[in-house]
Amino acid sequence: MNAVFMKSFAAHPYFTLYFRVHMGRGSCHLIMKFPGSLPFISLLFAGLTSCGLPVPGVRENLSLPGDWKNAANFPVTSPSRDLSRWWNRFDDPTLSRIISTALQNSPDTASASARIREARSRRDAERSLFFPSLSGSALVGSSDNSGSSSTTNYTSGLNASWEADLFGKRRSMVEAASAQVGASEENFHSVQASLASEIAIAYTQFRVNEAALEVLERTIQTRSETSQLATWRNQAGETDTLESSQALSSLEQARAGIPSIQQSISQTRNLLTLLSGKVPGGLDGQLASGQKNIPDPALSLAVGIPADAIRQRPDVRLAGYQLLAAAANVRAADAERYPSLNLTGSLGTNALSAGKIFNPDTVTSGVIAGLSGPIFDAGRIRAGIAGQNAIEEQAFQTYRSTVLLALSEVEDSLIACRRTTERLATLKKATAAAREAATLAQQRYAAGITDILTVLDSQRALLGLEDSLFTVRANRAIAYIQLYKALGGGWSPGS
Repeated sequence: MNAVFMKSFAAHPYFTLYFRVHMGRGSCHLIMKFPGSLPFISLLFAGLTSCGLPVPGVRENLSLPGDWKNAANFPVTSPSRDLSRWWNRFDDPTLSRIISTALQNSPDTASASARIREARSRRDAERSLFFPSLSGSALVGSSDNSGSSSTTNYTSGLNASWEADLFGKRRSMVEAASAQVGASEENFHSVQASLASEIAIAYTQFRVNEAALEVLERTIQTRSETSQLATWRNQAGETDTLESSQALSSLEQARAGIPSIQQSISQTRNLLTLLSGKVPGGLDGQLASGQKNIPDPALSLAVGIPADAIRQRPDVRLAGYQLLAAAANVRAADAERYPSLNLTGSLGTNALSAGKIFNPDTVTSGVIAGLSGPIFDAGRIRAGIAGQNAIEEQAFQTYRSTVLLALSEVEDSLIACRRTTERLATLKKATAAAREAATLAQQRYAAGITDILTVLDSQRALLGLEDSLFTVRANRAIAYIQLYKALGGGWSPGS
């Protein structure tokens, strides 16, 4: 059906137009009145719900588990502490300052903030289309009359136009734009959470490398003493050159590890500077003056129930807003099937002299109303609806995948926290025993009771266990960092 009504009226004291739109699934009634020369429009919709606009099907809610499968040793209650600043629980002021600085200065957060402003501007632009548009004009012109005289015309006017949102297309587009605003805000929160966790992980690795360097330097000192002792014994004729060569080889092997650790320290320092939005060297002072302990996570974390994490995580909220936007776009595409009503009006003057431009006799007005709907479009509207439905399905599957990923990440982090804690306790005992064995072997070698190989083997075993101990300490801290992030920490509604 394509029903079009168009007529112009000028300076009628009173005129009423009646439109009755008959559709297959109901009827909509529109009454418009234009009193005087200034248009006044009153719209009355009766039985609009009977017009039968389709509502997208509601999918079943995703089923969430009632509790975490791997939450042993963690209180499974509602989180008692705010996770928005979880890094403060590591009790490391330097780490807290670096993260706070990064959240303010990082180009990533600045870019995400700009996307929020862009989305809000687009939403406001969509909202503005609910209202009529008004434009004005003024013109002075002259024309020759038979070449003997000229006539000057003074013209001014106001033009207004408005498209009535009969079937909710414009409203659906505003809803989609508003959902995109929400998505951009959650993207900002997601950037915040990711940035905080990346900095905490890099900072942990930086402190681990510093601690490993100190241990290696102590090991070099011990091996240097052993090499010197082997040299003295060789010079005294107590041993041959094999022992002194073995001791020297072990010493140089330890020294060869220093450049690699120093490289890791420098590169990790640069990574922290980059994440903080500063030039290289911008954090050297803070990193040098702070405590050099490996971050130690607090163990009193309440993980809550799975629903808590789903509500808190910004990536899940982002996917939810994108699904809302896709559903609104489906409704907007479906509204293309129905007629649209466009109203235009004008109010102007046309005078032969400037003094008469405000004379009521020179005022003219006009109103044009048009109701149009599609008859044949070669399947364009149907294809558009099908495409938007496909986009909505993609958005739903993305939301579903994000929820499943969130649940999996929390479970993985819980497993990592528990297992690294168990391994750390075992390695501490093994390292203490190896340290005692290395000391005894050194003393026995100095007394001539044992050979150099026993000393070197004990030193290598100790260094290997200390490296493993640092690795597990780092893994344990990183596991808790990832658990905080997986539970939705790292942002707050007021940030």
